[in-house]
Amino acid sequence: MQLNTQKMELKEHFKGKIFQLISETADELGLECYVVGGYVRDIFLNRPSKDIDVVVVGSGIEIAQAFGKKLGKGAHVSVFRNFGTAQVKYRDTEVEFVGARKESYSHDSRKPVVENGTLEDDQNRRDFTINAMAVCLNQARFGELVDPFGGLDDLKERTIRTPLDPDITFSDDPLRMMRCIRFATQLNFYIEDETFYALERNKERIEIISRERIADELNKILLSLIPSKGFVELDRCGLLPLIFPELAALQGIETKNGRAHKDNFYHTLEVVDNIAKHTDNLWLRWATLLHDIGKPRTKRWEPKAGWTFHNHNYIGEKMIPDIFRKMKLPMNEKMKYVQKLVGLHMRPIVIADEEVTDSAVRRLLFEAGDDIDDLMLLCEADITSKNEVKKQRFLDNFKLVRQKLKDLEEKDRIRCFQPPVDGAEIMEVFGLEPCREVGSLKSAIKDAILDGVIPNEHDAAFAFMLDKAAKMGLKPKE
Repeated sequence: MQLNTQKMELKEHFKGKIFQLISETADELGLECYVVGGYVRDIFLNRPSKDIDVVVVGSGIEIAQAFGKKLGKGAHVSVFRNFGTAQVKYRDTEVEFVGARKESYSHDSRKPVVENGTLEDDQNRRDFTINAMAVCLNQARFGELVDPFGGLDDLKERTIRTPLDPDITFSDDPLRMMRCIRFATQLNFYIEDETFYALERNKERIEIISRERIADELNKILLSLIPSKGFVELDRCGLLPLIFPELAALQGIETKNGRAHKDNFYHTLEVVDNIAKHTDNLWLRWATLLHDIGKPRTKRWEPKAGWTFHNHNYIGEKMIPDIFRKMKLPMNEKMKYVQKLVGLHMRPIVIADEEVTDSAVRRLLFEAGDDIDDLMLLCEADITSKNEVKKQRFLDNFKLVRQKLKDLEEKDRIRCFQPPVDGAEIMEVFGLEPCREVGSLKSAIKDAILDGVIPNEHDAAFAFMLDKAAKMGLKPKE
């Protein structure tokens, strides 16, 4: 990592119009003013950042309003008096202004009692040293780095550490434990030993944090470059069973008669890392994380076959709504999408392991619909065999499946399947009201198309319907 440590270079990062106007405004009002937190950290990490946090020793609202006026037309100022903060939006930049604060916490809440404070007080309340650095914007000290806890050294050492006693930091606001692991994952940093031991000691405190907040951090971990790192750390410190017991339950290897199954937890993490190389789709990553979630409930020992997990995909599919509900994740199409992929993830593997028949591929395409490409990505990521010959055989067979999918889609238009003869037409032809026979004929037409008995065309489907109906004793009305 190339760290930008020269003072002159640091100044260069604050040359823009936004910072010059904040500097002018602060000096006119006689207030000390600092850029803090993630924006400063990301300069040193060469990461893009648009959200700017500014701490003012005095009224953050006063400086925000004056700054908004200086920006003129196009600036939008929002004031949150209850929190003593204000936000200024200008084009694609957001600047958050807050007065320097001192905080004290009660044991049963993460909402602090807040008082006005100094810059030092404000830096003391920050979660990690790398987020506690500040850069002065007042003209006399413009571009000066204030780094009381050695945040810059921790950036160089790629270390996550709390500014003060980690037990107090995590006990005061237990969400910081999730943030600690999330930053370590996003930045690929090491959690300093004492900080990590404090995670272990304070893990039970997570119970006062809302599920929404926890889910938000899990989403950020999942969207990281190597998500497995975060889940391993959550497991190592003991947080995982508390926030995600279903995932923790995948752990462990059982051996019987000298035969063992793989550790499904580490297998899952490997699959998630595989998929992360190919997609930023959060819900596909969730589907990947949950693809084997039904395995603990379906694990059986069979003397001939050894360890089996029959129907784990269907059991997993049924578990998804409950997991999403508990996690406060969206109970809409996103959940249904994850459900669908978990339920179907074994199908392409079964097809690829056997002879790739047109009928099996048509049925897969019919059930997966527009999500077929995502499903194939998940299935390819799921091949984690250490046997390179076996792995290559699966990948080659998947290529065949993909080609078949493409060919059959062009020929049969199955992806967005609409029956060429629908229920209304069947009722019209035979003079029927809605009834079991109508459903039977619709299913028969669908199956005949998917099995390749007839093409996906109206005339062929109509002729098939007449023949099938005759066998059922139905005659077209005169």
